[in-house]
Amino acid sequence: MTMRMRFKERLVQKFDEEVRFFKGWQKDRKGVGAVIPTSSVTARRMASVVDHKSGLPVLELGAGTGVITKAILERGLEPGNIVSVEFARHFYDDLLSRYPGVDFRNGDAFDLHTTLGERRDDLFDCVISAVPLLSFPMEKRVALIEDLLSRVPAGRPVVQITYGPLSPVCAMCERYTISHFDFVLRNIPPAQLWIYSRPG
Repeated sequence: MTMRMRFKERLVQKFDEEVRFFKGWQKDRKGVGAVIPTSSVTARRMASVVDHKSGLPVLELGAGTGVITKAILERGLEPGNIVSVEFARHFYDDLLSRYPGVDFRNGDAFDLHTTLGERRDDLFDCVISAVPLLSFPMEKRVALIEDLLSRVPAGRPVVQITYGPLSPVCAMCERYTISHFDFVLRNIPPAQLWIYSRPG
């Protein structure tokens, strides 16, 4: 296959992803936080926190079209070491065929006890989240972050993408720390990345 053909194939795939994502956004504007998928640049930046040598699985929330899933796989994880939660059934069905072996769960990130089923007590290396937190009340956001932090070792990160200028979760210094991870211009809209952790 020539370089030109590969470029054309990637372009067609990207366009298909954007169309699927836009249709998903039209169906559920509250549950889908952006008009088009996270950029590959942003996805790679979020996945950069993965420690593939830890031996622990990674938890992904809000897989969408799988852009971040792909970036996590590129970090060297086996598909079975990724547990990925997606709420929208149409995205979930597509993910199953596109990323065989990844442990996809169709369910609610705010009810991980139910969604994770038999893996509800697993410890994860880190959490990479694209849940559109700004669509939910603050107390629900804080509860989610605290739940996620209970699922990773102390000191390991929960990475959250958002499209507002500030952390989507308010500071609770006695319970977790917040740090700004990155501002990615090569994303539509530009993305802010935040890290939440418990002291090690």
